[in-house]
Amino acid sequence: MKAFDMKAKWAPSLALMAVAVAGCSQKNEGEQAVVKTAEAAPVAAAEAPVVTVYSSRKEHLIKPLFDKYRAETGVDVRYVTDKAGPLMERLSAEGESTPADMFMTVDAGNLWQASNKGLFAALDSASLEASVPAHLQAENNDWFGLSIRARTIVYSTERVNPEDLSTYEALAGDDWKGRLCLRTSKKVYNQSLVATMIRTLGEEKTEEIVKGWVANLATEPFSNDTKAMEAVAAGQCDATIVNTYYFGRLKKKNPDVALALFWPNQDDRGVHVNISGAGITKHAKQPEEAQKLLEWLASDKAQGQFAELNHEYPVNALVKPSETVQAWGEFKADLVNVEAAGKLQADAVKLMDRAGYR
Repeated sequence: MKAFDMKAKWAPSLALMAVAVAGCSQKNEGEQAVVKTAEAAPVAAAEAPVVTVYSSRKEHLIKPLFDKYRAETGVDVRYVTDKAGPLMERLSAEGESTPADMFMTVDAGNLWQASNKGLFAALDSASLEASVPAHLQAENNDWFGLSIRARTIVYSTERVNPEDLSTYEALAGDDWKGRLCLRTSKKVYNQSLVATMIRTLGEEKTEEIVKGWVANLATEPFSNDTKAMEAVAAGQCDATIVNTYYFGRLKKKNPDVALALFWPNQDDRGVHVNISGAGITKHAKQPEEAQKLLEWLASDKAQGQFAELNHEYPVNALVKPSETVQAWGEFKADLVNVEAAGKLQADAVKLMDRAGYR
């Protein structure tokens, strides 16, 4: 396995600190471990089980939830954060010796890849089935969505009349020539969007649309959604396609930015949605405790905070989005199973390459 920089961050009781430090002394060359401990817990809590999570979600989006879970249950959650690819490589390399009980990541494409590599164990959970809609979970029950993100259109309120917007497909039309900005096709978010379009529209029609997007680009694709939105705000282009939480972050930073969201395809399939989610690892040492944690994360006890921390939507229909997210308005979502984002990912990548989308 190729060495990679890794930040290991822990939320164990003080009794586990020696174990964590010992683990750091054996790190591979090139790794940089950072060990953290939570505040001292009551002595009784030291005997509680410890659940270890590998997460590609950043620390500030998971630590508050794990702290809350520990406060409610007395169960410690130990976590390692890194990008999805390196974490999957790590899980594969560790095999039966992995300490990870749960793998948490973003995008159904990544979850499907982990499942395809045999990294998850199938779950039988009435609680998860009740909390997570069928189209936001794996068909074989080995991973479940925990929050929803919509990938939609953001446009300039100074140069675009929202009545002139309609669908993702329409952005390929001649009237958008030189007016479109996009994030790179290398990012899984765009690969998943195109993959679900293939599932619904077919490969030939989807390739025609993507070629139209490329023809209408005002500049080369950007490395991230924020830069694409900033280009729209600066007048470099008039519209782009982004995950809604990036819009929420930008508006929080700059409330007066002249951008707005538009919900496309409301007269047909609906807005493309994706998820963050998690599954129990195949070689989990604490599978029952990990399942309890996963069920709790999908419950109404945690869903509001889980989604609000990143301006996302709860998967649990019993929980309302935050006020900020509610202010963006309601929309019809595409109900295609998000697992298609993984199953058709390779086809999407090939299609985007043929279309010249880099």
